[in-house]
Formats: sequence, C-alpha cells, structure tokens
Amino acid sequence: MLVDACADDPAIPMAMATRADLERARAACGNGALAAVADVRDQSGLDAAVGLAVERFGRLDAAVAAAGAIAGGPPAWEADDATWEALLGTNLTGVWRLARAAVPALLASPLPGRFVAVASAAGLRGLPRLAAYSAAKHGVVGLVRALAAEMGPHGATANAVAPGSTDTAMLSASATIYDLPDRAAFAEHHRIPRLLRPEEVAAAIAWLCGPDTAGVTGTVLPVDAGMTA
Repeated sequence: MLVDACADDPAIPMAMATRADLERARAACGNGALAAVADVRDQSGLDAAVGLAVERFGRLDAAVAAAGAIAGGPPAWEADDATWEALLGTNLTGVWRLARAAVPALLASPLPGRFVAVASAAGLRGLPRLAAYSAAKHGVVGLVRALAAEMGPHGATANAVAPGSTDTAMLSASATIYDLPDRAAFAEHHRIPRLLRPEEVAAAIAWLCGPDTAGVTGTVLPVDAGMTA
C-alpha cells in the first residue's frame, strides 16, 4: 500500500514525486499492490489508506514512514516559519500521524506488527544550514523510541533507519543548499567513499519489517557508509 502526496509544496524548494512516479512504484511492487494519493500531514488521508490496506489484505503487518523533504540554507535563527512548519510537518508529524493511523492495526497483526521510520544521519548529529530538517529527524528518533516502549508489551516493534547521503533527488536538493556542483560531492563524508544506493536503505527497512527481528525494537540502524561512526 503506497501513499504519496504527489504535489509540490511552495515552502519546500524541491520537486516532489508525481502521480506518474507513484504509479511506477506501484507497478514495480507487482500484482495486488495499491496506491493512494494523500499527504502525510492529513490524518484522514492516512486513516483511509490504512483502512484500504486492511480491507484488501485482511491485516497490516508493517508500516513504513518514509515520506520526507528537505530545505535549508540560513542558520536556525533566520529560518522562516513556512519552511520550519513544512519540514516538521512532513518529516516528524507525518510519522506520528502514520503511527496514529497504523499502530492499532499493527497490534492486531499475528506477525506481530512492525513500525519503521526513516530518520537520517541528521537525526544523530546536527548539520549546519539544516536546522529544521535536523530537528525533525532527531524528533523521529525520540518518537520511535517512545513507540517501542508503548508497543513492546503487545509484542510489536518500532525502529528507525538513519541513512547517510543516498543517491536520490533529495540529495541533489541538499547539494543546492550547500552550493555544491552535484550530489556526488557528499561521498567524502562517508568512511566508504561513495554514495549509498536507495536499495541499500530499502534492504535495512525490509529486514526490520521481517519475521527475524522480533527482538529488535527501539533501535536506530545507521545505513550511512560510516558517516556517523
């Protein structure tokens, strides 16, 4: 069950995914995959998506909070309200809203359920010129740890992955913030001197969603090529 807003945000100067992108992702998942257009800041949209997933599949085994956006440039004390609210809303409040929509169904799953959020290396260390983004991702870490404490008595888990510089459009937006010629320049911050592939991050998420991680909860798994080592 894939969900995306499929719309740009005037407060965030990066191109967001389109409906065509969402449909390509749905098709790549194979027969039976569903897709819905909803903003993670809209509780009713997420509630409807979870309801559709449970109706279609009979239960919800895992929920992944992967929606994200980045913006920045000025120091924290010069950030404008619109950018701050858009980044906190998408990157942090959106995770909470997904938990609000999905956790009841996860607790009813026989797996039992898995909740995974995409944090960031920026959730483990402060990054200059990215105050709102860093604050949101630090908040994701705290939220996931609180969810782990609350979901644990039910046997369900909550974890986060913290990617480093990953070869995606978001990293190109980061390069613009730092006045870099292209996103490849971020590889110098990694112990393994290359950018991460999205598939490497996805593999960690899939592992945390799987049946072999019943004893892993409240953790933040860096997938950052040693960036935070």
